[in-house]
Amino acid sequence: MKLSVIIPCYNEVETLETVIKAVRQSPVQNIEIVVIDDYSTDGTRELLQSSLSNSVDQVLFHNRNQGKGAALRTGFSAATGEIIIVQDADLEYDPQEFPLVIDPILEGKADVVYGSRFMGGKPHRVVYYWHMLGNRFLTMLSNMMTNINLTDMETCYKAFRREVIQSVKIEENRFGFEPEITAKIAKLQCRIYEVGISYYGRTYAEGKKIGWRDGVRAIFCIFKYSLFSRTYRPLSETSVPEKVLVSVELER
Repeated sequence: MKLSVIIPCYNEVETLETVIKAVRQSPVQNIEIVVIDDYSTDGTRELLQSSLSNSVDQVLFHNRNQGKGAALRTGFSAATGEIIIVQDADLEYDPQEFPLVIDPILEGKADVVYGSRFMGGKPHRVVYYWHMLGNRFLTMLSNMMTNINLTDMETCYKAFRREVIQSVKIEENRFGFEPEITAKIAKLQCRIYEVGISYYGRTYAEGKKIGWRDGVRAIFCIFKYSLFSRTYRPLSETSVPEKVLVSVELER
């Protein structure tokens, strides 16, 4: 089994090298790292072209800044692993938890797994109250439109069977990707699981980028992709194996 780790980045020169090292040191042995630089201007591009060029499997460069959704669209199309997971280029999520997130797929139970920051007993940095309230509101609104019961729709850690995510056309260029992909996989009637993960949130002084405008866009996207986008054909029973006959090598 190969796990493709998609890392979208924009102006992450301070943290990108640490994140890539952390991904390489994760318990999953067969990893493909795909980094998409979304036209960084802080030296990230130069870092990827020099000292980090041998640390990743694919580096893809955008010729203008487009947003996280556009970077993920580029990365998903290039991934070759049986399972694909998203990893932000900051230090908010821990690659040591990859096995936790992908296990339901490996066990043949899930097509998609969300790593929830709001369930389980993992460490969770205390940062912004209004961000937490906004995340919970957006998740609730998304659940109302999709009729699924996620606890953390906006999480970074989303893992997919490759054929699932590559079958979905991603239209959003920025953070609207999160409600868009949630609505579309719900329409595919995918088997969706959640697992509790740790979260080491950043402050704006430390480089956090999402803002209130992204929250407004997320509300628009929840209604747009739940109510007005085309209905996807559900995954056929033959395309969802009873058990995924792959294995993951873990460090003991």
